[in-house]
Amino acid sequence: MTIRENEQLSISIIEQVIQQNKPLSLSDNVRARVAKCRKFLDQKLEDKDQQFYGINTGFGALCNVQISPDQIQELQHRLVMSHACGTGELVPEEIVKIILLLKIKNLSLGFSGVRLELIDRLIWFYNNNLYPVLFQQGSLGASGDLAPLAHLSLPLIGLGEVWYKNKRTPYNDLPEKLQPKALQLQSKEGLALLNGTQFSTAYAVWSIIKARKLMSSANMIASLSIDAFDCRPEPFDKRLHEVRGHSGQLETAASIRKWLDGSVLISQTKHAVQDPYAFRCIPQVHGATKDTLEYCSSVVNKEVNAVTDNPTIFPDSDGILSGGNFHAQPIALILDFMAIALSELASISERRTYQLISGQRGLPAFLTAESGLNSGLMIPQYTAASIVSQNKQLCTPASIDSIVSSNGQEDHVSMAANAGTKLLKVVHNVAQVLGIELFTVSQALFFRTDPTSPQLCSELDRFRSIVPVVIKDRVLHTDLINAKEFVWDL
Repeated sequence: MTIRENEQLSISIIEQVIQQNKPLSLSDNVRARVAKCRKFLDQKLEDKDQQFYGINTGFGALCNVQISPDQIQELQHRLVMSHACGTGELVPEEIVKIILLLKIKNLSLGFSGVRLELIDRLIWFYNNNLYPVLFQQGSLGASGDLAPLAHLSLPLIGLGEVWYKNKRTPYNDLPEKLQPKALQLQSKEGLALLNGTQFSTAYAVWSIIKARKLMSSANMIASLSIDAFDCRPEPFDKRLHEVRGHSGQLETAASIRKWLDGSVLISQTKHAVQDPYAFRCIPQVHGATKDTLEYCSSVVNKEVNAVTDNPTIFPDSDGILSGGNFHAQPIALILDFMAIALSELASISERRTYQLISGQRGLPAFLTAESGLNSGLMIPQYTAASIVSQNKQLCTPASIDSIVSSNGQEDHVSMAANAGTKLLKVVHNVAQVLGIELFTVSQALFFRTDPTSPQLCSELDRFRSIVPVVIKDRVLHTDLINAKEFVWDL
């Protein structure tokens, strides 16, 4: 993929680039813009009396300490080293790849003052599938995602670790051909690498890519549950949803109708006057989550293409402005919002699982023909309940928290990075709970004589080839893991 001037990246484009492993390059216009910005900065620095934050001054609370011209390069080098203070769990390699892509895009906008050589080196790492080793803890999401982006930058100066052949490898232990000469960072470059919201934004991008798949899976699985529990079709009538008007609700109801089209079970005479909310309110609950994801996607698409560096350099209007574009509050809020919205997919899914094993509507208790001797699917519901409860804890917003840092200079922070790493856990939890519902509904439909729709039968057959129906008790751990993987791939 060639990064072009005035051409926007989107979540969908990023997904395509990542999945197809497309190499990156810069267009001639982008290269010219980056070079122009760098030339402007070099000219400004010829005036030794002017102070520019982080360029010829210290950082954070040390912003008033002027740095002599002969120490400017060393300042940037030490900045990267001193800020590489990440700890905790490793950032998944697929997210590191997104972070690297976003950083390349951000610097290529031509407002950061870095040399083309630096961006080209980042592209070289990306195109050679050498992704730096990053850690989840260390960013406050306010002065940029400093610690993780410092680890992202270490290989540029010949330090740190990278993923090589799926192993953590010190940069200096790489084969010689994969060890280009370490860069000598120039003025502003270390700061440009560390400032920015690419860490937290990458978590948002990854989560939205996964969440879109989970939304589709949730509708399919819920449709199976509707038939398995012998539910009424009226709650999905188009007229009901048109008079409320929420687009996500309308789309969800339409999806359910499409999945159930041709089902023998849904067309049978019903004995229950109404169904529990976990079935009857699927369009309202799933639809609200879908609407939330659409809003969050719009924010993320803006951030992907935003300048989040500091100071920001404006060669066309002769300005070097120090501000707060690195503050990740917009991303922190939507990361928390997504966690809450996605957790509801798991919450309502677990309730459907509970109803299906409860021994109602002609289904045997715990979906086993020989209860007592067999526990059937009693305990997978326990597991789902445990996960749903954990999600409630994970959904406590990180964005409402703040803590003073840098000797009071950075006195309000977003905690976007914490919101992102929490969200990753929620997304995985939702996939597992949906997998448990699918496992349960597969078992429930085993006890129904009449079939569901042809399209749902097809999905059910695929699932049962991986997770067979339980005839007598067996160890279910592997079944649950396989069910989760099936949900990811739907």
